[in-house]
Amino acid sequence: MQANGSDRRLKIAGSALLGVFATCTETALLVPPETGSRAMAALERHLGLAPLKTTVAGSSVLGSLVCGNSHGFVITPHASDEEMERLSSLGRRARLPGKISAAGNVILANDTAAIVHAGLSDRACESISRTLGVDVRRGTIGGLKTVGMTSVATNRGILVHPRISEAELAEVEELFGLPVDVGTVNFGSPLVGSGILANGRGYVAGDETTGPELGRIEDALGFMG
Repeated sequence: MQANGSDRRLKIAGSALLGVFATCTETALLVPPETGSRAMAALERHLGLAPLKTTVAGSSVLGSLVCGNSHGFVITPHASDEEMERLSSLGRRARLPGKISAAGNVILANDTAAIVHAGLSDRACESISRTLGVDVRRGTIGGLKTVGMTSVATNRGILVHPRISEAELAEVEELFGLPVDVGTVNFGSPLVGSGILANGRGYVAGDETTGPELGRIEDALGFMG
């Protein structure tokens, strides 16, 4: 499934931080309104999903404010009723309760598990578990609580921050039951979740990502060969 690297490297809203501005699951792909036609076509081709343009809380940083999987989406509490309704066809939806509101930054999830910011309340963890239909565990990756930006998880594999500790790595492997590898994106950024969109069908990466970084992404997420 290995593809032309340049074909998988792009910008969204003029930025290589794809995971900040967009978010995807096995069943849905959300992008900001200013996403260009070339990026829209590349996203649909590589992720196998038609992108849905929207804002969340009036903002274009969807990847920071939303985390989802095939069962539903957890969304910043600042999202409007109209924005929540726009996502009604995509499964369960819930606003993340509490003061920590950037759901995409603080939740790393696939269809079976989620690791979340260590400061999230019991109520928030219960809401995430109920909405996404997953086991939820608090933790850190690379010592960082913003686990959604440190890593990217699909149902095939997980790519994580290169400074993940042995204890954190064991926790992620045990929780998700998937292979875990370390890597970088966008010419050395350790916050791989900020620069990659991926699901079981494929992936795209920020346009500053190098060839060796693409190789590591493909290996970690099960797209080699």
